[in-house]
Amino acid sequence: MDELERKMEPNFEQTLQEGKLYRQINALIVAHLRDYNLTQAARAVASATMTSFEVEVPPYRLLDLVAKGLAVEKDEKLRGGVPSAAFLDSDAIMHVAYGSTPAPRTVTIDFGAVHDTKGSSKAFPKHETRHVSEHKNITRCARFSLDGRFVATGSLDMSIKLFEISKIKQMMLPDANTRDGPVRPVIRTFYDHIQPINDLDFHPQSPVLISGAKDHTIKFFDFSKTVAKRAFRVIQDTHNVRSVSFHPSGDFLLAGTDHPVAHLYDVNTFQCYLSANVQDLGISASINQVRYSSNGGMYATASKDGAIRLWDGVTANCVRSIVGAHGTAEAISASFTKDQRFVLSCGKDSSVKLWEIGTGKLVKQYLGAAHTQLRCQAVFNDTQEFVLSIDDQSNEIVVWDALTAEIVARLPSNHIGAPRWLDHSPTEAAFVSCGGDRSVRFWKEIL
Repeated sequence: MDELERKMEPNFEQTLQEGKLYRQINALIVAHLRDYNLTQAARAVASATMTSFEVEVPPYRLLDLVAKGLAVEKDEKLRGGVPSAAFLDSDAIMHVAYGSTPAPRTVTIDFGAVHDTKGSSKAFPKHETRHVSEHKNITRCARFSLDGRFVATGSLDMSIKLFEISKIKQMMLPDANTRDGPVRPVIRTFYDHIQPINDLDFHPQSPVLISGAKDHTIKFFDFSKTVAKRAFRVIQDTHNVRSVSFHPSGDFLLAGTDHPVAHLYDVNTFQCYLSANVQDLGISASINQVRYSSNGGMYATASKDGAIRLWDGVTANCVRSIVGAHGTAEAISASFTKDQRFVLSCGKDSSVKLWEIGTGKLVKQYLGAAHTQLRCQAVFNDTQEFVLSIDDQSNEIVVWDALTAEIVARLPSNHIGAPRWLDHSPTEAAFVSCGGDRSVRFWKEIL
């Protein structure tokens, strides 16, 4: 009998584990259908699988897991030497190195309790800054890679510069240029557009940088190749491409253009999809910025009509319109918090605002920075403890405590004239600013 029990024990344990897994999957499916208001389908699955219809699952958890699973699957294929996507043809060494995101610093902000926040503001750490390069004309945009190892800038001169963060840090050391000659942080420069660059984004797993420009194109640059200066693939859009954003899986991208609705592209086929409920919304304004949430379950658009709109990442239908989010002034940026429950927006009404996605209610307002002329954006720092934006009248970078909405720092930008753009690293206390003086500056915490 003991022998029989020993033989049965592994099978029994395996059965228990499989049953637990099935229950978890069923719960995820029910919650997913329920989150997308497919109530009848959710109840049918709940009944058939004996799962509670009210099962508690974090919002969009199934999408999050699928996106992460696909990313891991791609990474495993890459490590085995198998191309991850038909459109890529890059060196395997860079593939393996790129996209391995380091563990982020602890996120200490609970935006779920944002309504009842009281208490003193946190001090913003002291930062040092350094001019690292410049374009031949106005520097219009900047973007960090998800792993924080690279940052790219785009210019009115139609060029794109790619920087390696480790080399920038080396450049900032006191004796950096006395060892083996000057440190050169620009590792690639791309020339392929015939009109100014509007926005940039990095592929989440592969060494590919995309750019959107006034020449109505989205161009793909393989930065694993040291000699390539031109795009290896191009999407020809019908409008001025004002903003671009990769889906977390890397298989799709969004283009915000002079057309009132974001254009969704399949990266492998370049097929374009548009929302089906556009005519019902009566939208006519251009999109200044489009950004995916961290799991791709939603995306946000900031439009010239002052509205912030939230869209279903699967159906591409508009699920919430915050009309007049910035009055009659343009809404110029919109990005999600990491928990995907709030959206941070910036407008030409000199305000930065935090909105609750579930209700569309204004939760916080960050005031005290004038931005009425330039296209700029507001961003969180990597831990979401602080919000950063630009004051285009005082030529300062303004920092607020994210919860108290109090200004905790005003940093002289060190640019000649107000900076036009800033972007914060997703992995550390560092950010870049760039502007009309053509320069790119890197800022990092003084440790």
